[in-house]
Amino acid sequence: MCRNIHTLHNFEPAASSDEVHAAALQYVRKISGTTKPSKANAEAFDRAVAEIAHLTQHLLDDLVTTAPPKDREVEAAKAKERSARRFAAA
Repeated sequence: MCRNIHTLHNFEPAASSDEVHAAALQYVRKISGTTKPSKANAEAFDRAVAEIAHLTQHLLDDLVTTAPPKDREVEAAKAKERSARRFAAA
């Protein structure tokens, strides 16, 4: 999976539409192999991003869990700490 796509499920507050769109955009970029499509492919690219974002939002709305929601700030701090440990030796 693309490293720039992050887990969006089970966070408090819930993922915003901007976060869902960003994940969809990263996904389409990854599978299409381009960050900016040509004019000839722009419509198909944009449509794919919109459809994937729409389906992703439905998925997130329908998923259920018994685990307590994660706190975004706590998870961000954990990720920052992991990154610092990973690159400390570099």
